[in-house]
Amino acid sequence: FFEANRLALIDEIKKARQLSPHGIIGVNLMVVAQDYETLVRTAAEQGINLIISGAGLPLHLPEYTADYPEVALVPIISTARAAKVICRKWERQYKRLPDAFVVENPNTAGGHLGAKYEELDDPVLNPEQVIPELVNYLETELKQPIPVIAAGGVWDHSDIVRMLELGAKAVQIGTRFITTDECDADIRYKEFHLNAQPEDVVVISSPVGLPGRALRNPFIEKVMSGAATVEKRCLLNCLHVCRHRETGELYCIVRALDKAARGDVENGLVFSGSNAGRSQRIMPVAELMAELVS
Repeated sequence: FFEANRLALIDEIKKARQLSPHGIIGVNLMVVAQDYETLVRTAAEQGINLIISGAGLPLHLPEYTADYPEVALVPIISTARAAKVICRKWERQYKRLPDAFVVENPNTAGGHLGAKYEELDDPVLNPEQVIPELVNYLETELKQPIPVIAAGGVWDHSDIVRMLELGAKAVQIGTRFITTDECDADIRYKEFHLNAQPEDVVVISSPVGLPGRALRNPFIEKVMSGAATVEKRCLLNCLHVCRHRETGELYCIVRALDKAARGDVENGLVFSGSNAGRSQRIMPVAELMAELVS
């Protein structure tokens, strides 16, 4: 499993480089993954330009890329406090700082959320609070021009402008790109997003111990009612923290995500942000980008 992950990552990086020989290629790697260090080192060896890293604080990321100082390192955080912890650790132990921060809004983002259940919907996690606080810390205390990238709930040009006005230098968009021609998920996965309604967006428990935002389907109904059945025992040991492996509770998140991406949207886990359902059709990325910037 782990060797297959490593080889698949190499293949995807090579494909991306063939499509964009002179572009900036990045990967998003989860700290919680058992093979996190291996994947980080592999990406750096393959000439990746930047590594975005979340699902935990990437406190040792600079160690794994020490031989490749040109690789940009970008942690995902939800609070200025988390950014301060990372900066202090990296500066003290590795004599470097992040090249940027992705600030994810857990009140709107899809997938795993960087907050506890009881913290969700708290306005202190909104970008209006977090981004100015983080920018002030970076510019005033650190005196470093580290760019902030806003993520979570960014849908259109007006959202981008709002994030830039708060002090962000860029945005990260996920959900909107699901319904594009270039997204390599199954067509049924894309159509499921097109047909979603606002009330279909729910927050569920994930085996990794974090809440996650996803789209309601029969599988999610079982999870939310506590009736989700364990199909097989854990064979992968893919995560550092996993209630499915440790107690037999919940479900295997790898199998659930894989099912959905392959088109089984009834029995798989469809992670998505709060704007799911706003897409009206599947379009080329070039058309979407033109719409976002105009």
